[in-house]
Amino acid sequence: MTITAVEAIPYRIAYRKPLRFASGEVTHADHVLVRVHTADGHVGTADAPPRPFTYGETQRGMVAVIESVFAPQLIGLDASRREVLHQRMHRTVANPVAKAAVDMAVWDVLGQAWNMPVTRLLGGYTDRMRVSHMLGFDCPDAMVDEAERMRDTYGITTFKVKVGRRPIDDDVEVVRALRTSLGSKAELYIDGNRGWSASESARALRELSDVGLTLAEELCPADDVLGRRWLVAQTPVPFVADESVSTPAEVTREILGGSATAISIKTARTGFTGSNEVLSLATGLGVEVVMGNQIDGQLGSACTLAFGCAKKATSARAGELSNFLDMSDDLLTEPLRIVDGEMLAPTDPGIGVHVDPDKLAHFRLD
Repeated sequence: MTITAVEAIPYRIAYRKPLRFASGEVTHADHVLVRVHTADGHVGTADAPPRPFTYGETQRGMVAVIESVFAPQLIGLDASRREVLHQRMHRTVANPVAKAAVDMAVWDVLGQAWNMPVTRLLGGYTDRMRVSHMLGFDCPDAMVDEAERMRDTYGITTFKVKVGRRPIDDDVEVVRALRTSLGSKAELYIDGNRGWSASESARALRELSDVGLTLAEELCPADDVLGRRWLVAQTPVPFVADESVSTPAEVTREILGGSATAISIKTARTGFTGSNEVLSLATGLGVEVVMGNQIDGQLGSACTLAFGCAKKATSARAGELSNFLDMSDDLLTEPLRIVDGEMLAPTDPGIGVHVDPDKLAHFRLD
């Protein structure tokens, strides 16, 4: 399984509608398809979605670091030496999404070589996950319409609601409208993408105290250290760290420092290897986890699903798996399916999904 080449292919697919949130807006999937080739003919594939407003990575930057820095360090290495591969990439600081994609592509190689789905290699706890759908900024009627369509079409009853606008009353109104429309059995939680101050966040949570929120994520910046700790200490639901925990060390600091009480795990950010480390920390510290979404396409969602299904803790909550539905097209030969609010993990070896070469040729930018 000697690595012979590492490819980084930029591509672009439009979204049917922009996804808006406090830290940015996404109108196209300007992603990088990563392929790891081995001497015995296996090709591992993963997706890298750049989020410059969160991690500083861009599409062109990820292509450059993968091709000019990571590839020379990894070519000639046996793909089964995952720890060596991991440490070689981590000689380079930052670049979490680029590193994660290479890591997952290597796991895809291993699953193919060992004739086993990656989700089984990682733990094999279950074969399915409940699905949570993420609702971006819009007027209350439009957000309610989208939630109702997801419920009626796909059976989804868990929703992550983007908040963080000013005045906070706009988002309070949206959350109340969703609760009224969806009823008491739907699960609602909010994600501020660092858009509010600690005091604004506290006020919003007080005004929504009767709505039955189950989680609150990154309502204010973690860099507002004392304000964040003050907020988390009084928040009645688990406070989820997401953008602020891109490494295991940051997970430790945020939890032990009192700046979060739960963790979002994103395979697009920590790959399979780093996500395992984050999960071990979280379970060891006794905090809940949720499988998050980095506005992934279907390949990225399949990776999230593979890791989420592998573990008891990651499959306990609904995973954020459905935002590929907002894309105008995708790269896979067979689309992922959501039935009765659940998604089944693919059973083919590796990550278990396959890229359509014609679609890739159409959407690639190089």
